[in-house]
Amino acid sequence: KIIETARIEEVVGEFVTLRRRGANLIGICPFHKEKTPSFNVNPARNIFKCFGCGKAGNSIRFIMEHEHYSFNEALRFLAKKYGIKIEEREQTPEEIKAQNERERMFNVNGFAQNYFSNTMMTTDEGRSVGLAYFHERGFRDAIINKFQLGYCPESGSAFTDYAMKNGYDKDLLIKVGLTGSYENRIYDRYHGRVIFPIHNLTGKVIGFGGRILSKEKTKAKYVNSPESEIYNKSQTLYGIFFARNEISRLDNCILVEGYADVLSMHQAGIENVVASSGTSLTTEQIRMISRYTKNVTMLYDGDAAGIHAALRGTDMILEEGFNVRIVVLPPEDDPDSFVQNNPIEYVTKYLTDNAKDFISFKTNVLLKDAQNDPIKKAAAIKEILQSISVIPDPIYRTTYIKECSRTLDVTEQTLMNELNKLLRAKYKKSLGIEPTQQLPQESEVTSPQQPTIP
Repeated sequence: KIIETARIEEVVGEFVTLRRRGANLIGICPFHKEKTPSFNVNPARNIFKCFGCGKAGNSIRFIMEHEHYSFNEALRFLAKKYGIKIEEREQTPEEIKAQNERERMFNVNGFAQNYFSNTMMTTDEGRSVGLAYFHERGFRDAIINKFQLGYCPESGSAFTDYAMKNGYDKDLLIKVGLTGSYENRIYDRYHGRVIFPIHNLTGKVIGFGGRILSKEKTKAKYVNSPESEIYNKSQTLYGIFFARNEISRLDNCILVEGYADVLSMHQAGIENVVASSGTSLTTEQIRMISRYTKNVTMLYDGDAAGIHAALRGTDMILEEGFNVRIVVLPPEDDPDSFVQNNPIEYVTKYLTDNAKDFISFKTNVLLKDAQNDPIKKAAAIKEILQSISVIPDPIYRTTYIKECSRTLDVTEQTLMNELNKLLRAKYKKSLGIEPTQQLPQESEVTSPQQPTIP
């Protein structure tokens, strides 16, 4: 029944932006890096096929490949999606222990999320400490429930004791980072903290972020889940499960830095928002976004740290062929406070009016720092050209050179000569040629990847 009910275009469409081409649908393959769509979905035959990497199959195979699920896990996922009830008897503690490792890790994280959410909503300590904190931050119950926020009791091992009584062994709890161990004593790693569950693209909880509520400087403000078989920080974006459909619909992804920024934006009705969760943006995170859009708006704090964070992340996104815009908030604000302190109409207008393409933003910042110092200005120009050089599309590169020439008051030819030096160096590196070596004559080079050199 699951196989007959599942529609391949609906299942794949949750993870890949598909466009109609004749009777079929095409998109960027989620299984290998590509710039030209070779991923094909055939609704009539109810199958997918990538002509680039060769992966193919039905809805179950797609979920197994994409989420690294077992056959049974994929069936359960699709059954839940289509409202098909699977009759299963309740597992004994021994059977829970015998499940495969990945499934057990997903299982215990889901169990923990339910515990943290229920604790916050139904216990005196949870309501007076955890829920009160979120309300003080301006978050309403609807957004708290949507993102499955929670609270871990202050008592040292309340969650661990409860989990072990329900059949979860100590080693598993330690492995996923829910429990800590010190001198033969076990304790809850998140005790006394509010909890931000981190979801994968299918909505499964793969990790947690726990924020301390006391002002003890000896303790870390945030404790996050360790790397595991199901959680890799560099491949995860906070909020992607809740944002992906809106990112695809609006053809734009807004990037912020923290959990609270995502929550406030979603609460205000701006739902195409994700966060890198305090880590530097990675290529894997950017490629995850590319499944839904090639347009990114980076939203950063208005202080110096926020501005320079925006500069650091830009080149990596450009290199993946994205169109990048940057919005810098007023100096006293971060995305969380800005959205909570202003009407949504003003926020929307501000984002639209203040979104600058990367070249304008970087030029303004670097020239402001250089002021009238010619040495600093020359260094700024080289840094801007470095960013332009990573753009894969030559038409975009040329357009930015023209804009740069006008803004910097430097001739196009001069900028183009410097850009071509950078492109030559990259080309040599790709061929394994030392910087001091000469390139072959143009007639000897047949690779379509060679840069055009006037």
